[in-house]
Amino acid sequence: MSIELKPIEKKLSITLTEIASHLPEGSLTLRQLLEEIGEQGLLIFCIFLTIPFLIPVSIPGVSTVFGALIILISIGLLTNRLPWLPEKLMQKSIPKDFLNTALEKSAHIFEKIDKFSHARLEQLTQSTTALQFNGFMLLLGGILLIFPFGFVPFSNTLPGLAILLLAVGMLQKDGYFVLAGYIMNILTIIYFTVLIGGAIMAGKELWSLFGG
Repeated sequence: MSIELKPIEKKLSITLTEIASHLPEGSLTLRQLLEEIGEQGLLIFCIFLTIPFLIPVSIPGVSTVFGALIILISIGLLTNRLPWLPEKLMQKSIPKDFLNTALEKSAHIFEKIDKFSHARLEQLTQSTTALQFNGFMLLLGGILLIFPFGFVPFSNTLPGLAILLLAVGMLQKDGYFVLAGYIMNILTIIYFTVLIGGAIMAGKELWSLFGG
């Protein structure tokens, strides 16, 4: 099922408030919600999923689940289709009152982000090629998030920040945020390379001491 990528021309806080005011009556499923708010909903969902990782050490196991969800959402953005998510999750009923409250509270949070983010360097957010590349970088961030380094400080925080910056940049058409997301992904790869290299060197040292 394709998903309509609605244009995002307003501040994120205003967008969230307007989404809340236009929700249909009664409850709706997560599938219906994503269909209702399109690309906005997918990117906002990504932002929410990064919140637990904005601390130096995250809860073990959470990064694997949330990283997998971000990967699936990224694939949905790349293919312009509603992403595959577990059917039980997609059919979960969400009361309108709960959604209104959540969206309105989120709007207050993003009012602060809006002070720093606005449309600029839009060549990184508007063309089809740029959007596809941004979707790929979001996918890369999700892959980096599920690496089994959760016990190492900042191993979840760095890719979490990359995903947050990319999602906000895509929503706000802010090329500076998108560029910062690229850089954060690169820094994450460098950090992980150093960790892996250090582990290999430590293993060789141990082998030379006890094995040879």
